[in-house]
Amino acid sequence: MSEKPVVIIGSGLAGYTVAREFRKLDQNTPVIMISADHGGFYSKPMLSNALASGKTPSAILNASAEKMAEQLKLIIRPYTRVKTIDPASKTLTLESGEEIPYRQLVLALGADPIRLQLEGGAREEVLSVNDLDDYQRLRDALEGKKTVTILGAGLIGCEFANDLAAAGYQVRVIDISTQPLGRLLPPSGGAFLQRKLEAAGVTFHLGTAARHVERIHESLRLTLASGEVIQTDLLLSAVGLRPRTALAEAAGIAVNRGITVTRSLQVSCADIYALGDCAEVEGRVLPFVMPIMHAARGLAATLAQAPTPVRYPAMPVLIKTPACPAIVSPPDSGKPGDWSVEEDEHGVKALFQGEKGELLGYALLGMGTKEKNTLAAQLPAVME
Repeated sequence: MSEKPVVIIGSGLAGYTVAREFRKLDQNTPVIMISADHGGFYSKPMLSNALASGKTPSAILNASAEKMAEQLKLIIRPYTRVKTIDPASKTLTLESGEEIPYRQLVLALGADPIRLQLEGGAREEVLSVNDLDDYQRLRDALEGKKTVTILGAGLIGCEFANDLAAAGYQVRVIDISTQPLGRLLPPSGGAFLQRKLEAAGVTFHLGTAARHVERIHESLRLTLASGEVIQTDLLLSAVGLRPRTALAEAAGIAVNRGITVTRSLQVSCADIYALGDCAEVEGRVLPFVMPIMHAARGLAATLAQAPTPVRYPAMPVLIKTPACPAIVSPPDSGKPGDWSVEEDEHGVKALFQGEKGELLGYALLGMGTKEKNTLAAQLPAVME
């Protein structure tokens, strides 16, 4: 390969979307994608609502690494890990010792599940689902089981709770918050979602935390901070994600909560970029699908020698809880304002309005979701 390639580390949605968008603009520059796993393409958001429909990992996988390599004219290196990045020489060193030069480097590293510091001998048995292999392990672990306890009542925790309940399991959810989706919904919205999920068979233990887990014969015994003891067949953690920053930090690249990038997604070193769950753009970590899509389009243009700052419009988030359809556009935490709520037995329409009455965010649940498009048009951009 005489011409230095664009190298993408990571084969998730961020990595593949950058590659796809770049190929629309540049058919000739060599591109190498390095993947720590099989390198196949699939929709990660599907993992939290695939059990009830009986989807196997192979059914979720859209295309193998081989097919993606052919389709996008890439070289894909599956089951390969990068040991170090040398920004000065613009070279990667793999764990095998092989060195790969790059013209431009894209860090699409993703994020790791946060693990709670539980006490007890069974703490290593706690599962989490962050990729297709994790999903296979969860399916295997569920064989012959009846009860599942989920740590975390955030977006992923609630989606898994709904999916597992719909699949016939007895589901409990534990969270230190006093309501589900405490970071995304006003109290009335959280209460409405809780009632709908409870009607679907989910039991909540809120305002408390898991402390200790032991295996007792075929079951796990979980002790909460409240003193309550729960017997469960399986324990699933869904308490959030932490951006993968270690590789960048070891290379001298600036990191904060995520890898620090400019509006052009460039890190603190020339010709290196980051996007997706691992990146922090002007103080924001934006770990959903729509921010990744917008970021990838802008970055592809930059890689194709047309520097393009990323713009983020309003990007409402669909919560996949069929027992209670919900869509939210959380207001910027720095903007003053108040929630106004309309609620009945069929839904919730909660609007976060600024000091001049302008719409800054919303939470729509149940029948309230019918107004999502009308209200979305009134929302301000996340970043102009």
